[in-house]
Amino acid sequence: MLKERQEPFESDNLETDLFIRRRSGCTIFLGYTSNIVSSGMRDMIRFLVQHRMVDCLVTTGGGIEEDLIKCLAPFYTGDFNLEGDKLREKALNRIGNLLVPNENYCKFEDWVIPILDEMLKEQLEQKIMWKPSTIIERLGQKINNEQSICYWAALNKIPIFCPALTDGSLGDMVFFHRKTRDPGLIIDIAGDIERINSIPLKARKSASVIIGAGIPKHHIFNANLMRGGSDYAVLLNTASEYDGSDAGARPDEAVSWGKIRPDAKSVKVHCDASIAFPIVVAQTFAHHFHNTKRGLTKNP
Repeated sequence: MLKERQEPFESDNLETDLFIRRRSGCTIFLGYTSNIVSSGMRDMIRFLVQHRMVDCLVTTGGGIEEDLIKCLAPFYTGDFNLEGDKLREKALNRIGNLLVPNENYCKFEDWVIPILDEMLKEQLEQKIMWKPSTIIERLGQKINNEQSICYWAALNKIPIFCPALTDGSLGDMVFFHRKTRDPGLIIDIAGDIERINSIPLKARKSASVIIGAGIPKHHIFNANLMRGGSDYAVLLNTASEYDGSDAGARPDEAVSWGKIRPDAKSVKVHCDASIAFPIVVAQTFAHHFHNTKRGLTKNP
């Protein structure tokens, strides 16, 4: 049985990892699903990462690839009621009321396959073992676009964890690379468990802000289990608890698992994230940022 750690590690062989070294104050985990990036809230997350207002991101495969693809080609506004067979004939893919041309994914393939070539070469020649988070870091460096979340995360040494990295177009690219280039590229998911679990163990205080649910929610909470739970938690989703899913669970369920501390300040907001999250950012992070710039607060 894991014992709760009341104090951060005095020493740690991962302290040399700039992305997960110990931070003072409260360590903020931000989790979000891919539809958050698709639906137009990408700029808000980019703002938070650009100005170092969060310490760790956890997202899904789509949350990574759609951030990168939007740097290569645009998405378009459509309608929820457009007929799938007609869209298929026009080589258009629908995400809710958004449309993504097939050509976008072709551009993504042309961009990412040479990067996979480079990574495989480094794996073989320099014995580099690529983790999902270090792959995302490399992609963020390569995209070199200030509109990208991944770009700013790489620049500011903020880790992005994605345990479902291959669940989507990027997974297709790995498949194509193995079939048409070389099957040797290895992705070390175990290495990322050590990385993300080390962050809350070293945190003085821990806060979990999770937009949507699924993998990002559970991955953040499970990492915080290693320290006896988050000190603060904000859940923002429309999922219901009545089907017994982790997605719909209230914070109190996470308390029973040790993922949120019993004395933590926590809340679940039942609301469309595209409505609520901009308000949350405006009244918290952005408000603090602008007051800091105007010299109205002492703490950066």
